[in-house]
Order: sequence, then structure tokens, then C-alpha cells
Amino acid sequence: MSRLYYSEEGRVLPGLCEELTRFRHARKHLELPATESPAQIWILARAYPDCQATLRLSVNGVDVAAIEPERPGAWYWHRVDVDPGVLQAGMNRFDLWADSSAMDAWSLALETGHASPDSELSDDGGTNWRRERMGYLNAVLAEYVVRVRLAEGADPAPPPVVWENRDSPRLASLRQRVPRAARGDGDVLDRVRALSSWLAGSWEHTSSARAEQYAPWDAETLLAWAPGQRGHNGKRPIAMCVHYAAALVSAAQAVGIPARCAVLTEAVNGMQGHFVAEVWEPDLGKWVVVDPNADAMFVQDGIPMSMTEIQNAGQGIGELIEFGPGTEFQLTFPHIVEFAEQNLKKGVCFRHRSVWHRADLLTSPWMSPPAHGSLSYCETGLVWERRELDRGFGMFPAFGDSSWFDAAPAGWL
Repeated sequence: MSRLYYSEEGRVLPGLCEELTRFRHARKHLELPATESPAQIWILARAYPDCQATLRLSVNGVDVAAIEPERPGAWYWHRVDVDPGVLQAGMNRFDLWADSSAMDAWSLALETGHASPDSELSDDGGTNWRRERMGYLNAVLAEYVVRVRLAEGADPAPPPVVWENRDSPRLASLRQRVPRAARGDGDVLDRVRALSSWLAGSWEHTSSARAEQYAPWDAETLLAWAPGQRGHNGKRPIAMCVHYAAALVSAAQAVGIPARCAVLTEAVNGMQGHFVAEVWEPDLGKWVVVDPNADAMFVQDGIPMSMTEIQNAGQGIGELIEFGPGTEFQLTFPHIVEFAEQNLKKGVCFRHRSVWHRADLLTSPWMSPPAHGSLSYCETGLVWERRELDRGFGMFPAFGDSSWFDAAPAGWL
């Protein structure tokens, strides 16, 4: 057993971060209990593409690590194991800086929106500190994304999934937009397939490598922005697998079908993640996976598959995929063809899975992540399978067993 200590939710905007130099130091404060075992320190940072400098870390005034760049140019979770003697019961301070005089070496992830942060910034090598005007443009109040896992204690129970308010006018508005075939009291899976095909045929998958502005997890806004490739500030919106699934989760609930977001990855800090939806099939008594980006369902012996069944199929999952009408449109784009052949059909992205515990994407839009999929997964609202804690996912606080993942949608009215 172990417990994660943190003071942010991983609501990170990759374009708004802290730049570290030998003059510009970042400090994170975390209150910890006494410990007698080595601790894990998790730091979300990005080394510049040509970076040769190390990221320096001190804990309570003791230098403990010079971190070498890993996958330069990309956000990455760095783990540092420290001796328990370096930590103390009570408030601890974690200082980070880079061996460079300019902002050209390391960026540290931050989360804005904290009125009184437990993080500080120094511009003179650590002599003077401030808790205001942070970030590389000196314009925000923020918490740095630094977390600590101690052997003592246990993470709290995973949170329940929160559903849309069925009486929300946002849900009623979306209900008028969905295909007629998805409404009514017909077969659940037929209605879900109609939603999946509709969304897959609505816009081109556009990742952060091909667009500038991340689109919100708002189905009607996505349907307004993505097809015309114009969104916030007139920029081309980032509208990728995350957004297809988020739109389906909202649309399914709008027509009375419980649905939730499932987050997938092939590895810690993986580059081949994916985002799909799960819908509750009452006759089968299980959550069924649907991929509205590829317009795909996974079917074995005529029965739609759950996430666990897909994982158990391994590399053989390609033979169990049933594509819908929306696939033809998606396969007109070379990057989707490559994804389907090299990832989806080989089951690569299904190796590790979690569930985003907020399904109330329209009722509570402020709870949705502002950039999921544009950097390494970091949101504390993700619930991972319990086995993942020992597989390198110790930077997350929520883990559940099969009873959590397989349970019927509690609280669905």
C-alpha cells in the first residue's frame, strides 16, 4: 500500500508552463507525514528538443538529482526515488532549476487557477521568492505539477462516476441534434452505432500536431467548430479521439443511455494512447466499448465486447473489429489509416486503461480537462486499474478493482 500527495488536479495547458534556468527556480511545497521508506517524486516536465542540460532537483535544501532529458520535445513524467532521511514530517520544499542561462532547456508543467498556491518562483537563483506572476510570461497564479508517493498510507477509494443531469437544457438541446435512429426505445446497441457513425462522419481527426486551439469537451460546440476547421480565435481546433468519445458520451446520455469516457495507453508516458467510450448494455449486464473516431465496435461470437475482453484478446483484436459507415470517411485520412493498422488492429492502445470519472461533460463543463491528449496523461480524475499502481502509474491517486469498473451505472436516473 502507498499514498500519493499532491495539490493540483493535472489541469495542464501545455502552452502555458514554467521555464527553468540557473536563475529561474521553481519551488513546490507539500505537507507530508513521517516516512521510513524511500519515496517517489513525480515531476511532469519537458526538455527542449536539443537540450543538453540536466533538470536539477533539491529536497529541503539537499541536492538529490540531476535529471537527464527523456524524449526531448515531449512532456514526460520523471520519477526520482529519494531516501526517507531527506524528507521530514510537515512541510517539505522541492526546488527545480536547469543548467542553462536562457529559457531553452526545461519547462515545468503547471496548473493555473490557484488563488493561494503552495508553489513559488525565484528569478535570482533562489534568494528571493514570490507566489504571484508565475509562468514563463509572469502572468498567472499556479501550482507546479510535482507529486510525492509514500509507502505509508493508502490512496482513497476511487470516486464514483458523475452523470449528466437528465433535466439539463444542454442535454435537451443536444438531443435535438442526434440522428433520429438514435432516439426512441430501440435496441441500445443499434442506437449507439447510429451515434458512432454520425460522429465519425462529422469531422476530420485533428491532433495537436496539426492544429493550435484545443476544443472543449462540448458536443454541440465540437459539431460547430470541427467540420469547418475554425474554432476559438478563428484557429483550427484540436478535435481528436478524445472529442469524438466525449461527444458520444454526452449524446448517449441525451437519449437515455449511460455512457462514460475510457482512456487508454500502451505505456507510461506513451505516445500511442487512445480515447473511447463505454456504454451500458442492460441485457448483457456489462459496459461495451465503442470507438466513435474509427466508428468501430468489438464483437466476439456476435456479442459486443467489454474492455477486459478486448484486453484479453491482445493482438488478435483486429479480427474482432466491426467497422461502421463512418469508417470510410475516416480512412480518407492517411494518419487514421496508419493508426488503424499499427495501433487499433493490433490492440496496442488497450494495454492500460482508465476511466474519466466525470461523465457530466455538459452539466459541469468546468470539470473537463483543458488539454487531455496533448501531453502525457496527468489528470487526477482518471481511475486506473489497481494493478497499474505497480506498473509505473504511481503519479495518479485513484485506482479501482473489477468491482468498480464492471459495476452497473450507480446513480443513473
